[in-house]
Amino acid sequence: MTPLSLLDLAPVGEGQSPEEAFATTVDLARHADRLGLVRFWVAEHHGMPGIASSVPEVLVAAVAARTSGLRVGSGAVLLSGREPRAVAEAFGMLAALFPGRIDLGVGRGGGTAGSLDARLDQLDGHLTDPRGTALPRAARPADTWLVGSSVSSALVAAERGLPYAFAHHFFSPTDAVRALDTYRTRFRPGPTRSTPYAVLTVHTVCGEDDADARRLVAPALAPALGVAGLGPRSPFPTPAGAASLPWTNEQLDRAGALLDEQAVGSPATVRRRLDELAATTGADELMLTSNLTTGEDRLGSLDRLLAELGGVDRPGAVGVGHRP
Repeated sequence: MTPLSLLDLAPVGEGQSPEEAFATTVDLARHADRLGLVRFWVAEHHGMPGIASSVPEVLVAAVAARTSGLRVGSGAVLLSGREPRAVAEAFGMLAALFPGRIDLGVGRGGGTAGSLDARLDQLDGHLTDPRGTALPRAARPADTWLVGSSVSSALVAAERGLPYAFAHHFFSPTDAVRALDTYRTRFRPGPTRSTPYAVLTVHTVCGEDDADARRLVAPALAPALGVAGLGPRSPFPTPAGAASLPWTNEQLDRAGALLDEQAVGSPATVRRRLDELAATTGADELMLTSNLTTGEDRLGSLDRLLAELGGVDRPGAVGVGHRP
């Protein structure tokens, strides 16, 4: 089986507090650590009451402090709104506190490929210049990754010799196959990697059966599709609340099309779909994510999948930027 990791957004459900969301995130990370998953990343989103993860480096520290084997990182710090030196300092400190366990995933977050290249140049200068003032400089620095959702971002990662994570989990048309093929074929060895390494993020909900999974994923789909006036700034409804909304036939058809691109269903369905995605994209690692808001649902989904797979074996330092 392709190595598995998790991406978390600290989703906030209707009637929940950010404190509850963060506690669930930490519980999920500890559970993933015990199960032997490879890494646990947290996202950066702003102005969205349904997502509490706005400052990933703070949440990375909380997760890393409560786990021991996982690599922990950002998926991704958005460079368009950040000062590169501040990013270098934050992740230099994290790498010094948690040696050999920190990933610095960065993304565009707006702007053009050219502006991303410029920001990456600035960040790289702060991370590597021995005369620089972005301190502390850890003995085992964070591994830098590029996170994106387009062929252009894949090309930037390839030309800079960086490991790459493709955000296939977005509920929108994506081009994972072409992006990862571009990344592999255009990859140039860089200072930290001699070969390409690609992660594919997948919206993954493993229910007791297919119908149960569709019930669980409905709260994430409703805001994405604008059901009953919900939108990105809406907290995620409960599964019962989402089921009671007035979905149109067009929205139901669109929901089915979106789910067909992800891995949502019974344990057997999710396993088959993950195998298909790994085979068609050639991803070296799959990073699972969802917007389930309760600990019971999130841990249950992961446990059902791992039971179907018969567990996982954590590879040693797989995909680490300072390994070939």
